[in-house]
Amino acid sequence: MKLLLIVNTSASSVTARARVVIQKALSADHDVTMAETSRRGHASRLAQGAAADGVEVVAVLGGDGTLNEAANGLAGTDTPVTCLPGGATNVFARTLGIPGDVVDATEHLLRIADDFQPRRVDTGLVNGRHFVFASGVGLDASVVERVDAHPKRKAKFGEWYFTYAAVASFNRKYLFNPPRMVVEPDSGQSSGAVTVIVQNSDPFTYFGTRPIRVTRGAGLETGRLGLAALRRASVIDMPTLIPRIFSGKSETLLRHRQVTDFDPVEGVTVSTADGRPLPVEVDGDFIGDFEQVRYEIAPRSLAVVA
Repeated sequence: MKLLLIVNTSASSVTARARVVIQKALSADHDVTMAETSRRGHASRLAQGAAADGVEVVAVLGGDGTLNEAANGLAGTDTPVTCLPGGATNVFARTLGIPGDVVDATEHLLRIADDFQPRRVDTGLVNGRHFVFASGVGLDASVVERVDAHPKRKAKFGEWYFTYAAVASFNRKYLFNPPRMVVEPDSGQSSGAVTVIVQNSDPFTYFGTRPIRVTRGAGLETGRLGLAALRRASVIDMPTLIPRIFSGKSETLLRHRQVTDFDPVEGVTVSTADGRPLPVEVDGDFIGDFEQVRYEIAPRSLAVVA
């Protein structure tokens, strides 16, 4: 098997020793080329080149952000991608059932390599960019932006730094006069909001081993996106909202008085309601501020091995 191993050396769990061990293990019976990412977007270009060169599988050793880039390079092609978890959370790898330990994940890949059966899954699109599990507009994206600005703290403290960033971002930007937005699904049901979550798969993320579920109807082969919106985030609402988020049950969260529960959608537009650009994150990476974002589903656009 001809395999490209894309490595993000900056990912939380990727060490020089791990890279050597994994490359040797994979190279014992397969034609393996290793490429290290050097800048944002590099994994997309590496994956595109692999598909053009007839590589049979692209394996990503890194976190969800690197996986997202590789998926954008491979979407619409027949070249499948697989994950070797090296990030802080590794949501997509866990969703696919890939072992959380990178050595165990490598052994798992070797077991299925001789007769792997790629499956095609949906991806979401936000302004034309693919995402594999989720995207957020508003508070969620502000948290990711803050975490991305301090990668060493993210690697050292993991989900606890996300918790700190959530509290800090809420107090700074959302406690008083938060950015306002309008959510307009193609189905016609619209709502005002301060935060929007769009899911291509379930769960939305993890806190340690605990899955965090926000929307309903999301799945890798459903042809729909899960959608939920938070209408207001105040000191009155948050004490009742937070326990529901950590319950692991989306139906519990969606019954909160400040949460709008939408039916799964094929498309939705989120626009600023007060002229302020809206922060957006994709698969756990902050991608910038936008006055409007358009979400759509791309059915069966990505081949995966798991």
